[in-house]
Amino acid sequence: MNAYDIVFIGHMAIDEVHHFDGEVTVGTGSAVLCGALAAARVGRRVAVVTRMALADEPMVEPMRTAGVEVIIVPASATTYMQVIHPSADVDVRQIIRLRSAGVFQSEDIPMVHAGVFHLAGISDQEFDLPFIRLLKTRGLRLSADMQGFVRQGDPGTGEIHFRNVADKAEIVSLLDYVKLDVVEAEILTGTRDLEKAARQFAEWGAGEVVITNAYGVLALVEGKAYFSSFTNRSVIGRTGRGDTTFGAYLAWRPEHSIQESLDFAAALVSIKMESFGPFKGTLSDVKARMKT
Repeated sequence: MNAYDIVFIGHMAIDEVHHFDGEVTVGTGSAVLCGALAAARVGRRVAVVTRMALADEPMVEPMRTAGVEVIIVPASATTYMQVIHPSADVDVRQIIRLRSAGVFQSEDIPMVHAGVFHLAGISDQEFDLPFIRLLKTRGLRLSADMQGFVRQGDPGTGEIHFRNVADKAEIVSLLDYVKLDVVEAEILTGTRDLEKAARQFAEWGAGEVVITNAYGVLALVEGKAYFSSFTNRSVIGRTGRGDTTFGAYLAWRPEHSIQESLDFAAALVSIKMESFGPFKGTLSDVKARMKT
Protein backbone atom coordinates (compact mmCIF):
# COMPACT_ATOMS: atom_id res chain seq x y z
CA MET A 1 0.00 0.00 0.00
CA ASN A 2 1.39 3.40 -0.99
CA ALA A 3 2.23 5.88 1.76
CA TYR A 4 2.13 9.67 1.62
CA ASP A 5 2.56 12.56 4.00
CA ILE A 6 -0.57 14.29 2.64
CA VAL A 7 -3.38 13.26 0.30
CA PHE A 8 -5.25 16.24 -1.15
CA ILE A 9 -8.81 15.53 -2.35
CA GLY A 10 -10.75 17.98 -4.51
CA HIS A 11 -11.59 19.27 -7.96
CA MET A 12 -9.09 20.56 -10.45
CA ALA A 13 -10.42 23.78 -11.93
CA ILE A 14 -9.99 26.24 -14.73
CA ASP A 15 -9.82 29.72 -13.16
CA GLU A 16 -10.80 32.79 -15.14
CA VAL A 17 -9.74 35.71 -12.91
CA HIS A 18 -10.93 39.27 -13.57
CA HIS A 19 -8.57 41.57 -11.64
CA PHE A 20 -9.66 44.99 -10.36
CA ASP A 21 -7.20 46.74 -12.69
CA GLY A 22 -8.98 45.21 -15.70
CA GLU A 23 -6.53 42.41 -16.42
CA VAL A 24 -8.05 38.98 -17.10
CA THR A 25 -5.99 35.84 -16.56
CA VAL A 26 -7.03 32.26 -17.30
CA GLY A 27 -5.17 29.30 -15.89
CA THR A 28 -5.30 26.07 -13.99
CA GLY A 29 -6.43 26.53 -10.42
CA SER A 30 -8.00 24.84 -7.44
CA ALA A 31 -7.14 24.16 -3.86
CA VAL A 32 -5.60 20.77 -4.59
CA LEU A 33 -3.21 22.25 -7.14
CA CYS A 34 -2.01 25.10 -4.92
CA GLY A 35 -1.81 23.00 -1.77
CA ALA A 36 -0.18 19.94 -3.35
CA LEU A 37 2.50 21.92 -5.18
CA ALA A 38 3.37 23.88 -2.04
CA ALA A 39 3.84 20.64 -0.09
CA ALA A 40 5.62 18.72 -2.85
CA ARG A 41 8.09 21.49 -3.69
CA VAL A 42 9.36 21.52 -0.11
CA GLY A 43 9.98 17.78 -0.12
CA ARG A 44 6.80 16.08 1.09
CA ARG A 45 5.35 12.86 -0.37
CA VAL A 46 2.04 14.00 -1.81
CA ALA A 47 -0.90 12.45 -3.64
CA VAL A 48 -3.95 14.11 -5.18
CA VAL A 49 -7.35 12.54 -5.80
CA THR A 50 -9.36 14.68 -8.20
CA ARG A 51 -12.50 14.55 -10.32
CA MET A 52 -12.17 15.97 -13.83
CA ALA A 53 -12.75 15.29 -17.52
CA LEU A 54 -10.03 13.01 -18.89
CA ALA A 55 -9.67 15.31 -21.90
CA ASP A 56 -8.20 17.92 -19.52
CA GLU A 57 -5.61 15.56 -18.00
CA PRO A 58 -2.68 17.79 -19.17
CA MET A 59 -3.79 20.19 -16.39
CA VAL A 60 -2.28 17.88 -13.77
CA GLU A 61 1.14 17.64 -15.46
CA PRO A 62 2.74 20.35 -13.26
CA MET A 63 1.88 18.25 -10.19
CA ARG A 64 3.24 15.05 -11.71
CA THR A 65 6.40 16.89 -12.73
CA ALA A 66 6.77 18.01 -9.10
CA GLY A 67 6.51 14.39 -7.94
CA VAL A 68 2.84 14.35 -6.93
CA GLU A 69 0.96 11.09 -7.49
CA VAL A 70 -2.28 12.11 -9.24
CA ILE A 71 -5.34 9.83 -9.22
CA ILE A 72 -8.08 10.99 -11.59
CA VAL A 73 -11.70 10.02 -11.08
CA PRO A 74 -13.28 10.54 -14.55
CA ALA A 75 -16.09 13.11 -14.73
CA SER A 76 -18.18 14.50 -17.55
CA ALA A 77 -16.72 18.00 -17.09
CA THR A 78 -13.84 19.78 -15.42
CA THR A 79 -14.86 22.47 -12.93
CA TYR A 80 -14.66 26.00 -14.40
CA MET A 81 -14.68 29.00 -12.07
CA GLN A 82 -14.92 32.68 -12.91
CA VAL A 83 -13.45 34.93 -10.19
CA ILE A 84 -14.16 38.68 -10.28
CA HIS A 85 -12.47 41.26 -8.02
CA PRO A 86 -14.83 44.29 -8.02
CA SER A 87 -12.56 46.40 -5.78
CA ALA A 88 -8.97 46.68 -4.68
CA ASP A 89 -9.81 44.63 -1.56
CA VAL A 90 -8.50 41.19 -2.53
CA ASP A 91 -10.73 39.54 0.08
CA VAL A 92 -13.84 40.64 -1.83
CA ARG A 93 -14.61 38.35 -4.78
CA GLN A 94 -17.56 37.37 -6.95
CA ILE A 95 -17.29 33.72 -7.97
CA ILE A 96 -19.35 31.94 -10.62
CA ARG A 97 -19.19 28.17 -11.12
CA LEU A 98 -19.80 27.62 -14.81
CA ARG A 99 -19.13 23.85 -14.79
CA SER A 100 -18.70 21.22 -12.05
CA ALA A 101 -17.02 17.83 -11.93
CA GLY A 102 -19.51 16.54 -9.34
CA VAL A 103 -19.56 15.20 -5.79
CA PHE A 104 -16.97 12.70 -4.52
CA GLN A 105 -18.09 9.23 -3.48
CA SER A 106 -16.39 7.06 -0.85
CA GLU A 107 -15.23 4.60 -3.53
CA ASP A 108 -13.30 7.42 -5.21
CA ILE A 109 -10.79 7.48 -2.34
CA PRO A 110 -8.06 4.81 -2.61
CA MET A 111 -6.88 2.70 0.30
CA VAL A 112 -3.54 4.36 1.00
CA HIS A 113 -1.60 5.37 4.10
CA ALA A 114 -1.23 9.11 4.73
CA GLY A 115 -0.38 11.43 7.59
CA VAL A 116 -3.49 13.44 6.77
CA PHE A 117 -6.25 13.45 4.16
CA HIS A 118 -7.12 17.05 3.28
CA LEU A 119 -10.52 17.85 1.75
CA ALA A 120 -9.50 20.75 -0.47
CA GLY A 121 -12.84 21.78 -1.91
CA ILE A 122 -13.59 24.95 -3.82
CA SER A 123 -17.39 24.78 -3.66
CA ASP A 124 -20.26 22.79 -2.18
CA GLN A 125 -20.40 20.26 -5.04
CA GLU A 126 -17.47 18.18 -3.79
CA PHE A 127 -18.05 16.83 -0.26
CA ASP A 128 -21.09 16.16 1.89
CA LEU A 129 -21.47 15.13 5.52
CA PRO A 130 -22.14 11.40 4.82
CA PHE A 131 -18.92 11.29 2.78
CA ILE A 132 -16.90 12.77 5.67
CA ARG A 133 -18.50 10.38 8.17
CA LEU A 134 -17.54 7.41 5.98
CA LEU A 135 -13.94 8.60 5.72
CA LYS A 136 -13.81 8.99 9.48
CA THR A 137 -14.97 5.39 9.96
CA ARG A 138 -11.82 4.35 8.09
CA GLY A 139 -9.76 5.83 10.92
CA LEU A 140 -8.28 8.59 8.77
CA ARG A 141 -6.77 11.82 10.08
CA LEU A 142 -8.92 14.40 8.33
CA SER A 143 -8.48 18.02 7.40
CA ALA A 144 -10.86 20.29 5.49
CA ASP A 145 -11.09 23.69 3.91
CA MET A 146 -14.34 25.31 5.01
CA GLN A 147 -14.65 27.12 1.67
CA GLY A 148 -15.83 23.77 0.30
CA PHE A 149 -18.99 24.13 2.41
CA VAL A 150 -19.49 27.90 2.66
CA ARG A 151 -19.29 28.44 -1.10
CA GLN A 152 -22.77 27.42 -2.22
CA GLY A 153 -23.66 27.58 -5.91
CA ASP A 154 -26.95 28.84 -7.29
CA PRO A 155 -28.51 25.93 -9.24
CA GLY A 156 -29.54 28.25 -12.08
CA THR A 157 -26.81 30.86 -12.52
CA GLY A 158 -23.89 29.06 -10.92
CA GLU A 159 -23.07 32.15 -8.87
CA ILE A 160 -21.37 31.23 -5.62
CA HIS A 161 -22.98 32.66 -2.50
CA PHE A 162 -21.08 32.56 0.78
CA ARG A 163 -23.55 31.17 3.30
CA ASN A 164 -23.69 29.58 6.72
CA VAL A 165 -23.51 25.78 6.93
CA ALA A 166 -26.22 23.92 8.83
CA ASP A 167 -23.98 20.95 9.70
CA LYS A 168 -20.88 23.00 10.51
CA ALA A 169 -20.50 21.82 14.12
CA GLU A 170 -20.62 18.13 13.19
CA ILE A 171 -18.33 18.61 10.19
CA VAL A 172 -15.77 20.43 12.32
CA SER A 173 -16.00 17.82 15.11
CA LEU A 174 -14.75 15.18 12.64
CA LEU A 175 -11.64 17.15 11.65
CA ASP A 176 -8.09 17.12 13.00
CA TYR A 177 -7.23 20.30 11.05
CA VAL A 178 -9.48 23.10 9.81
CA LYS A 179 -8.58 25.80 7.28
CA LEU A 180 -10.60 28.95 6.46
CA ASP A 181 -10.21 32.63 5.72
CA VAL A 182 -11.56 35.74 7.43
CA VAL A 183 -14.66 35.95 5.20
CA GLU A 184 -15.61 32.35 5.91
CA ALA A 185 -14.85 32.86 9.59
CA GLU A 186 -17.33 35.73 9.82
CA ILE A 187 -20.05 33.75 8.03
CA LEU A 188 -19.62 30.70 10.25
CA THR A 189 -19.00 32.37 13.62
CA GLY A 190 -20.28 35.94 13.28
CA THR A 191 -16.90 37.57 13.92
CA ARG A 192 -13.96 38.75 11.82
CA ASP A 193 -11.69 38.52 14.85
CA LEU A 194 -9.43 35.62 13.90
CA GLU A 195 -8.74 34.40 17.41
CA LYS A 196 -12.39 34.58 18.52
CA ALA A 197 -13.46 32.68 15.40
CA ALA A 198 -10.78 30.04 15.94
CA ARG A 199 -11.91 29.52 19.53
CA GLN A 200 -15.45 28.89 18.32
CA PHE A 201 -14.11 26.18 16.02
CA ALA A 202 -12.24 24.67 18.93
CA GLU A 203 -15.48 24.56 20.92
CA TRP A 204 -17.03 22.60 18.05
CA GLY A 205 -14.26 20.04 18.43
CA ALA A 206 -11.67 20.98 15.81
CA GLY A 207 -8.06 20.01 16.37
CA GLU A 208 -5.78 22.68 14.90
CA VAL A 209 -7.50 25.73 13.38
CA VAL A 210 -5.75 27.89 10.77
CA ILE A 211 -7.29 31.16 9.51
CA THR A 212 -5.90 33.63 6.96
CA ASN A 213 -6.64 37.25 6.20
CA ALA A 214 -4.91 39.88 4.04
CA TYR A 215 -2.23 40.45 6.66
CA GLY A 216 -1.21 36.98 7.75
CA VAL A 217 -2.18 33.64 9.24
CA LEU A 218 -3.35 32.60 12.71
CA ALA A 219 -3.32 29.14 14.26
CA LEU A 220 -5.09 28.03 17.41
CA VAL A 221 -3.77 24.83 18.97
CA GLU A 222 -4.71 23.50 22.41
CA GLY A 223 -6.12 26.87 23.41
CA LYS A 224 -3.08 28.97 22.43
CA ALA A 225 -3.09 31.38 19.49
CA TYR A 226 -0.14 32.02 17.18
CA PHE A 227 0.24 34.50 14.30
CA SER A 228 2.63 35.17 11.42
CA SER A 229 2.51 38.10 8.98
CA PHE A 230 2.70 37.96 5.20
CA THR A 231 5.56 39.86 3.51
CA ASN A 232 4.37 39.91 -0.11
CA ARG A 233 5.02 43.02 -2.21
CA SER A 234 2.20 42.28 -4.68
CA VAL A 235 -1.20 40.55 -4.69
CA ILE A 236 -1.25 39.51 -8.35
CA GLY A 237 -1.24 35.88 -7.17
CA ARG A 238 -3.84 36.30 -4.42
CA THR A 239 -6.04 33.47 -5.81
CA GLY A 240 -4.98 30.35 -3.92
CA ARG A 241 -3.59 32.26 -0.94
CA GLY A 242 -5.28 30.17 1.73
CA ASP A 243 -4.82 26.88 -0.12
CA THR A 244 -1.09 27.49 -0.47
CA THR A 245 -0.74 28.67 3.11
CA PHE A 246 -2.40 25.56 4.45
CA GLY A 247 -0.53 23.18 2.13
CA ALA A 248 2.72 24.65 3.42
CA TYR A 249 1.54 24.46 7.04
CA LEU A 250 0.55 20.79 6.72
CA ALA A 251 3.88 20.05 5.05
CA TRP A 252 6.00 21.66 7.79
CA ARG A 253 3.92 20.92 10.88
CA PRO A 254 4.81 17.23 11.60
CA GLU A 255 8.45 18.03 12.41
CA HIS A 256 8.29 21.65 13.55
CA SER A 257 6.68 23.84 16.18
CA ILE A 258 3.42 25.64 15.54
CA GLN A 259 5.07 29.06 15.29
CA GLU A 260 7.82 27.82 12.97
CA SER A 261 5.21 26.10 10.79
CA LEU A 262 3.19 29.31 10.59
CA ASP A 263 6.29 31.37 9.76
CA PHE A 264 7.21 28.86 7.06
CA ALA A 265 3.71 28.93 5.56
CA ALA A 266 3.54 32.73 5.64
CA ALA A 267 6.92 33.05 3.91
CA LEU A 268 6.05 30.51 1.23
CA VAL A 269 2.68 32.04 0.37
CA SER A 270 4.18 35.54 0.36
CA ILE A 271 6.46 34.39 -2.46
CA LYS A 272 3.52 32.77 -4.24
CA MET A 273 1.35 35.92 -4.10
CA GLU A 274 3.97 37.94 -5.98
CA SER A 275 3.27 36.07 -9.23
CA PHE A 276 0.23 34.49 -10.88
CA GLY A 277 -0.38 30.78 -10.35
CA PRO A 278 0.77 28.18 -7.82
CA PHE A 279 3.99 28.36 -5.80
CA LYS A 280 6.99 27.90 -8.10
CA GLY A 281 9.82 28.36 -5.63
CA THR A 282 12.06 26.05 -3.63
CA LEU A 283 12.70 25.21 -0.01
CA SER A 284 15.78 27.48 -0.13
CA ASP A 285 13.63 30.38 -1.36
CA VAL A 286 11.26 29.94 1.58
CA LYS A 287 14.03 29.75 4.15
CA ALA A 288 15.60 32.89 2.71
CA ARG A 289 12.28 34.76 2.89
CA MET A 290 11.86 33.69 6.53
CA LYS A 291 15.04 35.63 7.36
CA THR A 292 13.82 38.91 5.84
